[in-house]
Amino acid sequence: MNEETPTMSETNTPPAAVLTRHADAETCSDPSSVITLLADSDGTTGGFTSYRSTFTRGGAGAPAHFHTRATELFFVINGALQVLVGEEVTVLKEGDFLAVPPHTPHAFAAAPGCEADVLFVFTPGMGRFDYLRLLGRVMRGEADPKEIAESSERFDNHYVDSPAWRAALEGSA
Repeated sequence: MNEETPTMSETNTPPAAVLTRHADAETCSDPSSVITLLADSDGTTGGFTSYRSTFTRGGAGAPAHFHTRATELFFVINGALQVLVGEEVTVLKEGDFLAVPPHTPHAFAAAPGCEADVLFVFTPGMGRFDYLRLLGRVMRGEADPKEIAESSERFDNHYVDSPAWRAALEGSA
């Protein structure tokens, strides 16, 4: 055989590191939160998406939904985050971590009377930054809410009804 065997560097190039400086990170905001976009899957060879959301006191998060392809990871940096997982509602506090697998209904918002600072990671990643930008435009009245429903397949965000989440939100009003 006269074929050359590729060297290790030609076949197993390690993925590039991803660095997002705070000063360079894009932010999106709406009346209830500021989202700092850290890494979208297009720029990560490891295939993840990550952003940080800082919710105002009692700030709205996401209604009940699920993803078909991604696991969503939550890490509470500061404050408290009320979450729905399946049909159970609980509160995550500073330092708590949660991983929600695909097809599991979940929702989140700042816990009643609290602010929340949360790191989110999706794996495998997919281009979600455009979805976050769309949410901000809808919350500010700059886009039609229909665009969110029309983008469910593209962004793997499928909304569902959750009586448990509705009851939790009504109880905190």
